[in-house]
Amino acid sequence: MDGRLPDHAASLMPDGPLSIQAIEISKRFGDIHALDQVSLQVDAASFHCLLGENGAGKSTLVKCLAGFYRQDGGSFLLAGREQDIRSPRDAHKLGIGMVYQHFTVASGMTVAENLMLARDDLPWLLNLAREHQALQSFMADMSFRLDLSARVADLSAGEKQKLEILKQLYQKRRLLILDEPTSVLTPAEADEVLGMLHQLTRQRKLTVLMITHKFREVTAYADAVTVLRRGRLAGTGRLPETGTDEMASMMMGNPENRPVQTGPERTIPAKAQSMNLAAERLIIRGLHGSNDRGVPAVTDLDLVVRSGEMIGVAGVSGNGQKELVEILLGQRDASAGEILVDGLPYRATRHEMRLHGVYSLPEEPLRNACVSSMTVAENMALRNFDQVPVTAGWKTGWFLSRRRMVARSRSLIAEFGVRPPDPMLPIDGLSGGNVQRAVLARELGQPVNLLIVANPVFGLDFAAAAAIHQRLQMAREAGAAILLVSEDLDELLALTDRLVVMSAGRIVHAVATADADPVAIGHHMAGGHA
Repeated sequence: MDGRLPDHAASLMPDGPLSIQAIEISKRFGDIHALDQVSLQVDAASFHCLLGENGAGKSTLVKCLAGFYRQDGGSFLLAGREQDIRSPRDAHKLGIGMVYQHFTVASGMTVAENLMLARDDLPWLLNLAREHQALQSFMADMSFRLDLSARVADLSAGEKQKLEILKQLYQKRRLLILDEPTSVLTPAEADEVLGMLHQLTRQRKLTVLMITHKFREVTAYADAVTVLRRGRLAGTGRLPETGTDEMASMMMGNPENRPVQTGPERTIPAKAQSMNLAAERLIIRGLHGSNDRGVPAVTDLDLVVRSGEMIGVAGVSGNGQKELVEILLGQRDASAGEILVDGLPYRATRHEMRLHGVYSLPEEPLRNACVSSMTVAENMALRNFDQVPVTAGWKTGWFLSRRRMVARSRSLIAEFGVRPPDPMLPIDGLSGGNVQRAVLARELGQPVNLLIVANPVFGLDFAAAAAIHQRLQMAREAGAAILLVSEDLDELLALTDRLVVMSAGRIVHAVATADADPVAIGHHMAGGHA
């Protein structure tokens, strides 16, 4: 046996839309328990939404169902029959299709060619006339249509997402899994796509299981919801009996029972007490910026970060946080607005960042803050390779001293606990947590006035996360202004002084962290109303 689903297993399945029952599904990735005995029930011909914060396990669960991951425990029942789904090919035989967050279309080909390539039974020799006739007939039955002769490279992001869905419908999938399908669609396009899929469920032609963070879509189209939290089942409910208050509460958890990330008790040392902790270190006024597709991502954003405080930015991924950080770090141009640091115009040049003491720990630092082929010592010198004490020579120094560079890196490695403590190792040979420590050592190895941090402990174990959090708290207590962007609400609630929520590129909610209501925050994150 090669482990593939026997052909007769699919033939025993009843016709029509599929029901799903997931029974105690578990999945681990190393030390991370992504799913912990999660169960799910989706009725045939229903429109079911899967909710939860980023990292709750939603994508892992549906990827197990679609055959891209193999669960470690538990089982799936489709139409009441247990099925061993070992690959996407097995899922396709059973009538399961999936549309991912990222496009899988071939940009250099036409819409028609992409639809033909999606076929599971693509023959070696195509009868193009017959294929085009079948495609035209199929497209005529769709409520949203694309020009079959159009090149995919010329399509908008919304049209590409429509093509991804059309590929699955063309294959007559009976269960369609959608992973945040409307993230690149306008509200009108989203209603067009979801309205058609909802109609297909009502015609008993399809079952839909959709991951979304948008309450508007849930209340408009869902028959039922399942909520995951930190890899576990948090609750279920049917619509319209289950309201957005209850959904938000399930997503965010009971405020009294939310896990608290501990760190050193906050104190203000003598150095910080002597500073003006109310100084407005970073001021952002009317900021606008676009994403890589030229679509507005940051819209009319105002924000102030003061010395000695940590401001948290919460929000579902894709709501402008990434673009905001990139603008502040000089990796993306703003289209309008004003940024001031220490009261002066700021454009994130290297000179300005050094002048004002602006440092950062960006998301995925190995990719965004390091040169992976260089050593730990060389990466630690990227900020000050042209300054004393890394340079040598009369008075100010006029050449890079490798001896001094290595000596300084050894000191930082010891102070920040980077392992292994070898400055000559390539930095891409370090674990994720130690790459984070190395970058943080470089950034905090000199006086810091403003620190911009994005998802600093994503994918790290508890010990590594605690060490990073402690360093951030120490920087704040020394008087630094810190802007912390994170998709982990617990992290923000544990560390920050004030919290803002970004949705659709805007700040839609602001509150002192001590007064924050996780349910209200969940509403704003999902684009709802508190």
